[in-house]
Amino acid sequence: MKICQLCAVDFTLYHFILPLMRAEAAAGHEVVAVCSDGKWLDKTRDEGFRAAPVSISRSFNIFRHIGAYRQLVKLFRRERFDMVHVHTPVAALVGRLAARRAGVQCIVYTAHGFYFHERMARWKRALFVMLEWLAGRFTHVLFTQAEEDAATARRFSFCAGGVIEAIGNGVDPARFAPPQDEATHRASVRASIGAPANATAVMMVGRLVAEKGYPELFAAMRDLDIELWAVGDRLESDHAGAVTVPDDAPNIRYLGHREDVPALLAAADIFVLPSHREGMPRSIIEAMFAGLPVIATDIRGSREEVVDGETGMLVPVDDADALRVALCALANGASERQRMGAAGQARAAALYDEALVIERQLTRLGLSNAGGSDKPRSP
Repeated sequence: MKICQLCAVDFTLYHFILPLMRAEAAAGHEVVAVCSDGKWLDKTRDEGFRAAPVSISRSFNIFRHIGAYRQLVKLFRRERFDMVHVHTPVAALVGRLAARRAGVQCIVYTAHGFYFHERMARWKRALFVMLEWLAGRFTHVLFTQAEEDAATARRFSFCAGGVIEAIGNGVDPARFAPPQDEATHRASVRASIGAPANATAVMMVGRLVAEKGYPELFAAMRDLDIELWAVGDRLESDHAGAVTVPDDAPNIRYLGHREDVPALLAAADIFVLPSHREGMPRSIIEAMFAGLPVIATDIRGSREEVVDGETGMLVPVDDADALRVALCALANGASERQRMGAAGQARAAALYDEALVIERQLTRLGLSNAGGSDKPRSP
């Protein structure tokens, strides 16, 4: 089969969709990457995948997408894909409309987290629900990562094809296996970033934007006798509010974008993700595989991953005081950290192995055996 994997940003494609592309290629299918051009698309090409760059803005101004829509229609007609698999809100909307216009026979949408959420203004939420319903008229299969999103999709009939399934999210456990000599590893990593050897270290991984909860996290960290390692950067295409790391907080260590997240997690003590909205965050799963207790906000996706009081702690959104209390509780409880970290590691192994998530998709879409059919199996 010939499959198009489509999203808006090259960063998303490389870091989140590439494992599925590898599995499809390994099963004998031709996979073409489509997204805005950039260095991460070049890295995808380096792995042997063909790429067709199309500039897709992350804006919700419909007039900014007319050009992308026309390019996609032309591309889909020329390439004659058997399946178009779309990801991320704007690309998913424009891509499904274009695939329908081009006559693509199987249109698949993975909702990594619906854009609307419970804290959004009612009129705005209604607008995005309507857009999801509209695009759902041209969707044969809808995957969500969180069960909560799947229930929402069924309630609002977001998929005319009728197939709505929560596939979960996952990572490769081997990347986050604890080092053989943990003490030596911790000392080495901490020395490399200038962190004290014996400090209690809290780690956060996420784009440097306000909706990830950085402002309240920075406020919660003020004057605490623990370190925060902030890992992440703001993408050029981000339209979310920018965040400035405070320069008067000696216990906040901003590390920017890092390629060694597994090594950093293995040298930290606690993981925190105080986001305002998520789909089903992979960073929490990574921390769980690394054996860290997790403090997260009580939102869709995160509350499915973190079992409050068992694998970590859930706090209200945008509540610096509650976040501070949770940070202090775990910072002062080494045995509690160890207990929660072990429970989280076991939960991740049972539910969030990337291979299981990928196999669910291949099986549902009839892609596991490339020799069996030259067309998508009817869901």
